[in-house]
Amino acid sequence: MKDQQGSNRISSGAIAAVSAVVLAVGGGVAWFTSQSNNTPIPSNPSGRIEQPTQPSTRQPANEQTPNVYWLRSTDKNVTLVPQPVRVASIRPNQPLEAAFQSLLAGPIEGTDSTTIPKGTKLLGLKAENDEVHVNLSEDFTSGGGSTSMMGRVGQVVYTATTLNPKAKVYIDVNGKPLDVLGGEGVELQQPLTREQFQKNYPL
Repeated sequence: MKDQQGSNRISSGAIAAVSAVVLAVGGGVAWFTSQSNNTPIPSNPSGRIEQPTQPSTRQPANEQTPNVYWLRSTDKNVTLVPQPVRVASIRPNQPLEAAFQSLLAGPIEGTDSTTIPKGTKLLGLKAENDEVHVNLSEDFTSGGGSTSMMGRVGQVVYTATTLNPKAKVYIDVNGKPLDVLGGEGVELQQPLTREQFQKNYPL
């Protein structure tokens, strides 16, 4: 009888320990999910392009917060609106890669939109020496007029320069420089910067 009772006590203790681990892991996942889904999107009362309220570089050494840029319609035009994405970075280009994966997946909030065609894939990304090279699949060039084309280029340029606003952006499609975009023949003079985009390609 003693052996059976001892066995029962051990089994109960093991079950309690396993349950505690499951609850702890579940709680961590729930906390991470709630933190990811509740990231606020800044409003844009004035101005065409919003900037993040806090510098994204003031993060712990292993964590960065790049911004993904969506499009938001106003009374007279379209604005580029940043949404922060928290990334625990291990590799040098990982924060930007994560930002672009979020960008290509599309927005969640109903007030924001994207003109990047669904199915566009990130084929490659490299940020080095104040330059960002982005290689996208051919889906990026499909559909839409000049406004749609400029919107998607703006999203790429601003997302690519989220960690370095002065960087020069080179956009490739299937490994080839993107010089002309869309059926209306919108010409792109690469490399692109935020300043050049605002000046030459107004939304």
